[in-house]
Amino acid sequence: MISEQMQGAFNRQLNAELYSSYLYLSMSTYFEASNLRGFANWMRVQAAEEMVHVMKFYQFINERGGQVLLTAIEAPPTSWDFPLAAFQQVLAHEQKVTGLIGDLANLAQQQGDHAAYNFLQWFVAEQVEEEASASAVVQNLQLIGAEASGLLMLDRELGARVFVLPPGTPGAPAAPAG
Repeated sequence: MISEQMQGAFNRQLNAELYSSYLYLSMSTYFEASNLRGFANWMRVQAAEEMVHVMKFYQFINERGGQVLLTAIEAPPTSWDFPLAAFQQVLAHEQKVTGLIGDLANLAQQQGDHAAYNFLQWFVAEQVEEEASASAVVQNLQLIGAEASGLLMLDRELGARVFVLPPGTPGAPAAPAG
């Protein structure tokens, strides 16, 4: 059984993950309108990944006998001055989410909720990947500067990103038997 305090904290995180998906979808529309379809693709993949995070919290809360409570989601920004500004916001946002996950892990430890703490370890590792991915694009955009050809090359590279359900997610392909 999940405690009331942990249920509240997990519901807040679930809604924060919904906002993340909403933010990245907004960024995707910005890039589509800017004719940077590879950047738009990267953001759509990111939005889909965030929805996987939402559903992980949803499932965990329910499995622990809690109740999922959906609340209003703040409207995200809809435009940025340039691609670098958008990706700097992505990096800052992912760093904020890392802090939120760390706070949840601390709360789980304080409450002695080993199941919640164990569940959160996937997110701890995931946030390392999320920050590294956003940081790499920020660094590439900083190197490119105002070079249109570099921006188009990066757009092509980001367009190759595909969404893959993480192992263990309902609907994900099973790992090969070893």
